[in-house]
Amino acid sequence: MKRLRFLILTSFAALAGLALFISRTDAKPETMEQILPGVWFREGDLQHLGHCNNIVIEMKDYLIVVDANFPSGARAVMADIKRISSKPVKYVFDTHHHGDHAYGNPLWTQAGVTTLAYKGVAEEMKRYEPKRWQEAAQQRKDVAELNRTTAEPPKQTFDQKLFKLSEGTRTVEFRYLGWAHTRGDGFVYLPKEQVLCTGDAVANGPYNYTADGNVKNWPNVVRAAEKLQVKYVLPGHGTPGGPEVLRGQEQYMTELYRAVKSAVDSGKKLPDLVKMDGDKPVSTTLQLPAGVQHWVGDFMAAQVKDTYEEVTQGKPHGEILGGK
Repeated sequence: MKRLRFLILTSFAALAGLALFISRTDAKPETMEQILPGVWFREGDLQHLGHCNNIVIEMKDYLIVVDANFPSGARAVMADIKRISSKPVKYVFDTHHHGDHAYGNPLWTQAGVTTLAYKGVAEEMKRYEPKRWQEAAQQRKDVAELNRTTAEPPKQTFDQKLFKLSEGTRTVEFRYLGWAHTRGDGFVYLPKEQVLCTGDAVANGPYNYTADGNVKNWPNVVRAAEKLQVKYVLPGHGTPGGPEVLRGQEQYMTELYRAVKSAVDSGKKLPDLVKMDGDKPVSTTLQLPAGVQHWVGDFMAAQVKDTYEEVTQGKPHGEILGGK
């Protein structure tokens, strides 16, 4: 279990080179790319720095940043923003509580920015911190050098399923669609521009981490996102794409749960499905359809184990791992 937690805290760094990209093959880690006027996508360097992706959204008088990143990622994003706009960052939205998306919060608040999230993000931090912060501080210099004992929760939260910010001609919607990757998963949607920022509820590649998740409900969350008018999908990991990224993610989680449940129903036990090295899942005998292979990677053995535990214990894996 400690190994799995370390993997999420380092943001899937070992998997960065494995992804096959659906919509683009020109991955550009640690660079800012304009998607539309006033909307920039910054791809995080997973392999070397453990960074998530960030999105910068320009309003009339200020900027919104999607995800706080790790501390080193936050500093890098701040520097890049200075090169694209003279406007101040007013809000940083944490899509969820994991370290690569929220551990940079203190740096943003020190800069006068309001960190914002759905209430579930703060609640998840209460479940898992300070242990995860302290584990990350042992592994990452940028976390350790903040000299904190625990993660900083978002300064402002909302408890409804839709929260809006409007200024000038742009409206930004912050949406909660349900428990998928974590209990607090938040989406950022620009209805006019048809841009959807998904955090890790949707990845473009083999980056899904299921330990805090609700695998059975995950496809329902993505289906809810698919009901929006979406032209651009900006994921938490992987390169930008379009609606096909949503469809692929939904199909992958559906096929994963279906295959594991079918195996359980036929009498198979965990050792029949997953080879373990101590407490670390290292391989799986489970095969998924060719159409979802883009999402299959080294994490699949852990995903199968988590899903098996969901099926056999009758509750989301996040409850098994982190309590109710």
